[in-house]
Amino acid sequence: MQVTTALKAGVSLVVGLTLVLLIVGQLLGQPVLLGYVATGSMEPALNAGDGFVAVPSIVADDPEPGDVVVFDAQTLHEGGLTTHRVVEETDEGYVTKGDANPFTDQDGGEPPVTDGQIVAVAWQVNGTVVRLPHLGTLIMSVHSVVTAVFGLLAAPLGIAAAFDADGAGALLVAIGIALLGVGLLLERTGATERDTERKTNRENVIGLWSAISIVVLLLAVFATAAMVIPAGGATYEVLATENPTADPQTAAPGEVATVTRTIDNSGYVPIVAVLDTSSDGVVVEPRSTTVSLQSTSEVSVSMTAPETEGRATKTVYENRYLLVLPPSVLVWLHGIHPFVAIAAVNIVVVGVAVGVILALFGRSDFRLRSTGRKVSLSTRLDRLVDRWL
Repeated sequence: MQVTTALKAGVSLVVGLTLVLLIVGQLLGQPVLLGYVATGSMEPALNAGDGFVAVPSIVADDPEPGDVVVFDAQTLHEGGLTTHRVVEETDEGYVTKGDANPFTDQDGGEPPVTDGQIVAVAWQVNGTVVRLPHLGTLIMSVHSVVTAVFGLLAAPLGIAAAFDADGAGALLVAIGIALLGVGLLLERTGATERDTERKTNRENVIGLWSAISIVVLLLAVFATAAMVIPAGGATYEVLATENPTADPQTAAPGEVATVTRTIDNSGYVPIVAVLDTSSDGVVVEPRSTTVSLQSTSEVSVSMTAPETEGRATKTVYENRYLLVLPPSVLVWLHGIHPFVAIAAVNIVVVGVAVGVILALFGRSDFRLRSTGRKVSLSTRLDRLVDRWL
């Protein structure tokens, strides 16, 4: 019976977390396993509101003509994510086009798409995109509801700017990751099913691991949110011209233009920021930097201008991690995968929190003492004041 119960719980956890990540990945603006199209520009391969399996670019092969890619456009959709097909590969980047559009994106003013702009590749079988009908419609509906709810909650607290639609999605991703960590922690270190039932059914008793799970969940959510929400890519444009100006993003053909990137840490925990580049001809020095609480740090972004007059787009990605491990360790973990570094930070945060709770309160459950219903509220307040005076 215990095996069956554990199996059902495990399946429910996996399915639930998978659904959460699939949906909130879209809210975050970075597809996590699934993507969708909001318009009919890809008909008949994908109708408006259809979903598709999105393979993250970090694990996908280099795009080739015929592949459908999700990229961070500069002019299309006001700079939002766009799902179009690669029709040609040039030295400047990829030429893309919606199947239903009469001309390419580049004919319409969008610069060639670089590898750094591509966030996912649609999964195709025998050259046909695997289509998930109406999934996008469902996700967009959820997106609207989440945006409205977070708007109502954030405005009175004065944090509406931080928790816009993208911030809401990022926070939900944080919750998903935190729930996974909490579930694994309680599975390994929590009380057994028999002990939990016995303890939590007693009157005025809060199970130790129930209390710990709440504390750990909150810590993990906010720790992950502090790392996920500020992360993202930044696009820089360098202009090659025979007559460079004082603008740091202009240079003679083949020369290097250098701009300064400021990394701001408005939180109360030091962070380590790691910057990656996926575009050719761009170097960030230093690649990682430690930023103290309520402070800023600067790095230099050096970009090589095209060999001939014209413009080139360079992309820099920033990831940040709470400084709970040595910076060199965090950079090494980031090199494996950013999710590995985030998980390591959460493990440390969770481990320290659990250790402190156990050191302060032991392994016994929390018992709530009742003063009785006949004691008035004013008397209880007087007793509380006397206790602290």
